Amino acid sequence: MRTVINMLSEAAVTFRNDPYVVQKEDSGWIPKTFKDVDKESDLFARALIARGIKKEDKAAILSEGRRNWVISEFGILKAQCIAVPLSIKLLEEEIPFRLNHSESAVVVVSENSLDKILNIHSSLDRKPLVIVLSNFNGDVLERAEKAGLQEGKDVILYRDFILEGETSGESTVTELDKRVKDIKEDDVVTISYTSGTTGNPKGIMLTHLNYYANSADAVQSFYIPEREKTLIILPLDHSFAHTVGIYVGLRRGLALHFVDARGGGMAILRNIPGNLVETKPYFLLTVPALSGNFMKKIQAGVAAKGSFINGIFTRGVTAGIKIHRDGFRKASFAVRLRYGFDYFLARKLVFPKVLSIFGGDLQFCVGGGALLEVSQQEFFNAIGAPIYQGYGLTEATPVICSNTPARHKFGTSGVVLPSIETRIMKDDEAEAAPGVPGELVIRGENVMKGYYKNVEASSEVLRDGWLWTGDLGYFDEDDFLVITGRAKALLIAADGEKYSPETIEEAVINNCPYINQIMAYNEQQKFTSALITLNEDEVKKALKSGKASTAEELLTLIKDSFYSFKDKSSIPPQWIPGTFAIIEEPFSEKDQLINSTMKLVRYKVRDFYMDRINSIYEGAGSDIMNEDNIRVLKSLFDLKD
Repeated sequence: MRTVINMLSEAAVTFRNDPYVVQKEDSGWIPKTFKDVDKESDLFARALIARGIKKEDKAAILSEGRRNWVISEFGILKAQCIAVPLSIKLLEEEIPFRLNHSESAVVVVSENSLDKILNIHSSLDRKPLVIVLSNFNGDVLERAEKAGLQEGKDVILYRDFILEGETSGESTVTELDKRVKDIKEDDVVTISYTSGTTGNPKGIMLTHLNYYANSADAVQSFYIPEREKTLIILPLDHSFAHTVGIYVGLRRGLALHFVDARGGGMAILRNIPGNLVETKPYFLLTVPALSGNFMKKIQAGVAAKGSFINGIFTRGVTAGIKIHRDGFRKASFAVRLRYGFDYFLARKLVFPKVLSIFGGDLQFCVGGGALLEVSQQEFFNAIGAPIYQGYGLTEATPVICSNTPARHKFGTSGVVLPSIETRIMKDDEAEAAPGVPGELVIRGENVMKGYYKNVEASSEVLRDGWLWTGDLGYFDEDDFLVITGRAKALLIAADGEKYSPETIEEAVINNCPYINQIMAYNEQQKFTSALITLNEDEVKKALKSGKASTAEELLTLIKDSFYSFKDKSSIPPQWIPGTFAIIEEPFSEKDQLINSTMKLVRYKVRDFYMDRINSIYEGAGSDIMNEDNIRVLKSLFDLKD
């Protein structure tokens, strides 16, 4: 039977005493083996059954990645219940919809996110049992009592819940055995709610077979030696980390180390660098925002070493990019001869010290979640820590294709996984010609069961066994998939013509160092515009070097850099932004303008800055050198006229 629980059972035999989930505590990194996880998840399941939790009841998990997150989910599944993984980045007001819609009977929560649950508990349609994973601060039960929850009845510590499983009667053991034997491939494992970039979230139902098939494909595509290590930086509710972390970990006997979460969100960010050095991961899962931050810190750190070291480094990176090109077609002998010495010198003297920040054993990273800029791919490949861009969506469990160490091309999303069928559709009935973008449609055992309680939305994207992804793309001449944007996020000109905003945004970001974020905009207007936020560090460097001294000079510099992509891209002239508006504050999760996977929530950005957008089309904002842009630059950088 192709189920998650069978995968766990097999791993508990094959990798019996090897570490599986590893967490940092006061005494160091403490592992639980595959055998430990199998046994402890039995106890968790028995406690659920003893509490009267029924088959197909839902249990939400709201926590940072940690050992007991994984064990709890396996326990939920053994009890034939359904897990509802929730992002710790959710705002308090976003949680009730998910808990009410899923009718969750249980909420497994970390002490860091407990207050979010306590504050909304009384308003929920169904009052869930709250299981708190840990009590590092020692005040968990006191906080729950103040919120009106009774210990033992409404809230319980994880350790005490496991004790309930140990002391449960023989009838509970018998019932658990029956439930485990009754698990079917088509049973739902998780209901994962979308991040809501286009409105209310939908609950994506993923089955045992979905996870079994996608993790098998991932192992077939990527060679990872058995019993290697990784540091799980991404949250476990993220479908990428869920499949490639937890379930690929079962297949390869991987030791999953979790970033030290004691102290909450800010502590996690502070702990990542130290945890990398301590755990020495073989590979990492990452998203563009995270790898982009790594790249900036590496560049700044090397620059601080002085001009001599920085010179070797920057020339080495340039040489590596020239030699490796797009990763698929290598450079000519003449290019390798010209740049070979610079690359050799950097690889001997500087790059190894740079890579030590990742622990020293890192072989590669796999990128997902959003489009990874080509410049990042080239940079990390040059220094010896390649990031292989993949593509997928939660509805596909989530991996559809990926670049791999054996076969990769920068700027693409890689090669489709072995068991997945694909089509590129021009419209609802006709396939697009080779090399012509259209909507990507897939079929395979990784395709979701549907959206929970939403037949209409399910039938819209699931047709005759095919999943219509809503993403636009094409296969290039070497069979690499190139994703060009979202079908429903298209720019629409006044004449009804459509174009992908991501194509424009990537071109600008890749060529203009002064821009941090960009959103292209056109909703049936005469021309396209853009909202941008600035990379303040790069702008300050430009000011310090004398490239500009007044707000007008700086705006001209940014303008020229913004349009530097024009000669390097094939974007049709009518879609090149006619102007841009500089926004003072970065688009942030705090304002709900980006979601938990760092993607722009376009309609929210539009609504939030509608006055500024209107000024572009109705006032003087159509001229880049307008007063609003000048005012923002003066404010940000204390500039004079």
